[in-house]
Amino acid sequence: MSLPSRKPVNYLNNKDILKEIHESKNTYCYFQKQEYHRYDYIVDMPQEDLEKSFEHMLKPEVIQQAKETRALRLSLEQGSKDAVSPDSILVTDLVFRVMTWDHVPVAPKQPRKTVKKKTAKDIFDFEEADPNEIFADLEDAAPIKDDVDDMVHVKVNFPPFQHYKINDTNSIVCVGKSHWTGGLKGGNFSKDHGQITNKLARMYIMMCEKYAMKFNWRGYTYNDEMRNSAILQLTYVGLRFNEAKSANPFAYYTAAITNSFCRVLNTEKRNQNIRDDILEMNGLNPSWSRQGQGSMGAVSTVYEE
Repeated sequence: MSLPSRKPVNYLNNKDILKEIHESKNTYCYFQKQEYHRYDYIVDMPQEDLEKSFEHMLKPEVIQQAKETRALRLSLEQGSKDAVSPDSILVTDLVFRVMTWDHVPVAPKQPRKTVKKKTAKDIFDFEEADPNEIFADLEDAAPIKDDVDDMVHVKVNFPPFQHYKINDTNSIVCVGKSHWTGGLKGGNFSKDHGQITNKLARMYIMMCEKYAMKFNWRGYTYNDEMRNSAILQLTYVGLRFNEAKSANPFAYYTAAITNSFCRVLNTEKRNQNIRDDILEMNGLNPSWSRQGQGSMGAVSTVYEE
């Protein structure tokens, strides 16, 4: 008697991840009506002015594609055999997501920090610092507010956007904004009033746990640090996924997890090389990995991130 084959379980798929990403982004947004959170087309021109984005939005081929997208979604929601025709969709019912930074305030640009990788030689070589160079970095720390080049938009957790509709008079009206609260006219910018959904957080944890059990990672003693670092990285870049560029968030999250794991591995390898250098400087035997490398010295394994 043959046992019945076990049906494979699909733990995660792009459709569910996209849904949770959309729900999480909505918590940071304000819409005039609840149904305006669904968009039919994305105008991904964030570096251009809104006028050029509106020109692209009013193109006949763009409107036709938005109608087809809305008709397909309505057909799936109704579950009927008769598909909704795109010609039955009114232009006034379409919602367009325009990627723009116009409603995000600007702030002075922060100086970029450069981190130098230290070795055991740098740790034990103490050099007297030049008094003129001690306060050199402090003079450039605060950017000049009057200079336009030093002003940048406030950093947000995902690319900002606005939702627009075309009314009966063929005018474009704004019906929603991201990172906004308190109404479109009397409201204000806010970047921390929302949160990711509980289901999306569980997806982050599940993906990191599954990845940590792969054969090339599960043997490390610092596997827990890798997994925790990957979860932290997903909470930081999870909502940065741009639906206009791809419909595969699973690959985007997997790449972020891989980079986090490799970053922790390179850090541990670097610390091991410093420890071996200290042991050799004191006439002691280094680790077996260093001894196996011969007299070539420490050669750290570097993975591309």
